[in-house]
Amino acid sequence: MRILILSSAFSGLTQRVQRELVLLGHNIQEHYDLEEHSLRAQLANFSPDVVICPFLTQRIPADVYQQYLCLVVHPGIEGDRGPSSLDWAISGGAAEWGVTLLQADEEMDAGDIWGTKVFPLREAGKTSIYKREVSTAAIALIKEALANIESGTFKPRPLNYSNPEVKGKLLPLMRQPDRKIDWQKDSTDSIVRKLNAADTNPGVRDQLGGADVNLFGVARESTLRGEPGEFLAVYKGAVCRATVDGAVWIKQIKCISHPTIPQLKLPATVALPLLLGNEVLSNLGAPQDPHAIEDVWVDRRGDTAYIYFNFYNGAASTQQCVELRNAIREAKSSDAKCLVFMGGEDFFNNGIHLNCIEASKDPALESWLNINAIDDVVKEIIDTPNQVTVAALRNNAGAGGAVMALACDEVIIREGVVLNPHYKNMGLYGSEYWTYLMPRRLGLALTSRIVEKCQPMLAHEAMDVGFADVMFEEDWQSFHVQLMNYCEQLPSRLDLTEFLRVKAQQRASDEQEKPLEQYRREELIEMKEIFDDPDAFYHQARREFVFKIKPVKEVTAEAQSQMVG
Repeated sequence: MRILILSSAFSGLTQRVQRELVLLGHNIQEHYDLEEHSLRAQLANFSPDVVICPFLTQRIPADVYQQYLCLVVHPGIEGDRGPSSLDWAISGGAAEWGVTLLQADEEMDAGDIWGTKVFPLREAGKTSIYKREVSTAAIALIKEALANIESGTFKPRPLNYSNPEVKGKLLPLMRQPDRKIDWQKDSTDSIVRKLNAADTNPGVRDQLGGADVNLFGVARESTLRGEPGEFLAVYKGAVCRATVDGAVWIKQIKCISHPTIPQLKLPATVALPLLLGNEVLSNLGAPQDPHAIEDVWVDRRGDTAYIYFNFYNGAASTQQCVELRNAIREAKSSDAKCLVFMGGEDFFNNGIHLNCIEASKDPALESWLNINAIDDVVKEIIDTPNQVTVAALRNNAGAGGAVMALACDEVIIREGVVLNPHYKNMGLYGSEYWTYLMPRRLGLALTSRIVEKCQPMLAHEAMDVGFADVMFEEDWQSFHVQLMNYCEQLPSRLDLTEFLRVKAQQRASDEQEKPLEQYRREELIEMKEIFDDPDAFYHQARREFVFKIKPVKEVTAEAQSQMVG
């Protein structure tokens, strides 16, 4: 079929839809940001059988949906309408939610229904829900719809609010007054829901030091208590704040109205001193139980050590890289036989932390420190002579975070995951030993195509080209059962002693051919030249990314994977 993808941005869901449709053999064209004149010209020239809209925040012109079948993914249950679907569901504590595929019509979200799927609504941020449950349901609905179009017999049903099975309703745009936290009255449950509903975008408006700020990222605190609204503790970039019946951790703060503080998300412990003075953190203690807010930890199960690095939006700052490197070193010194790199709950990893770099006094220097720190992490993984290493790509990954996986002996990927293992869109040459790791796995020709074309790679494609070795099913719980069964049996299945002997032999051979240090030095020469040039495209692209002013069609791998859609 001829299919036009119409989307407001090249978001994570849009990327997945694109790759799924390509793999199904459809003839695909794409249009982003709905520029009406060029859209009409493209439609007239392409004459699609259907227009698929996976992530659309603009209204489709009437003449377009009247002439072409336009199917819109709406992240809501049947009957739900409005631009803040997930926000209302999460903040209202809905027990279940869903996705509906509907036909574009005069009234927004009120067209004929081609299918709907529901799922339990877990306590999590909007980004997490979107990337797991919404994405899974949307892809299934799109595939069903395409099969129904090809059958020629399917008729969608009209939206019927008189049907008692239709539970949704029209809700307005959720605005900041709807999200507002009253620290003197709101319960911990209410605050967690409000922050989860605003995750990634737009955040929850608050005031600190007389300035308007947006708050992002939340975790429950189990033991600390204080006066409602009081700051209680700091840990790993987050700050703990008391509620009327407990406390919560706030991970990120974005200043909105301060004349000298940049308007970008920063770790709370970076933003707070700028707003309230340096003494605010010195008066705060540490948590009694840091588990709730820990972003790097190791879970040992028998002979297998699972290494988690749950960085907000997948971006790894210099300090976070140091902590991860230290955790890897400790795991390597243990008697574990298998090390499994799990990444985070919403992203595996997206490389260096562009927001922290932009906010630093010297972005060129911080870029240099950050890239060296993440290189140190990758080197630790490569240089693991006494254990078998596994990358568990549970979630999307971009740039150096995707390349990091290739440092492991085996790569396991969850079906539906999207990778962007390239750097060029951000104006970078790249590091993380990619010039060693990618050709070693994929060959020079394929590596060159990947880093030059900068296209997303679906899990199935990763398997086809050898980027991944094993793929387990998309369902989150099933994936983890399969992953842990596989990894905990891996040392005995491999004959670990022989495997490690061959691994050491291959590493020695590779080192003799070209030392790792030389790969790193050559990559960093290129990177330092870029960092030190104030006119380099990287600096412009980074600023446009962190301040959200980059045209949607040209966003980087990190930007693509951090969009809610």
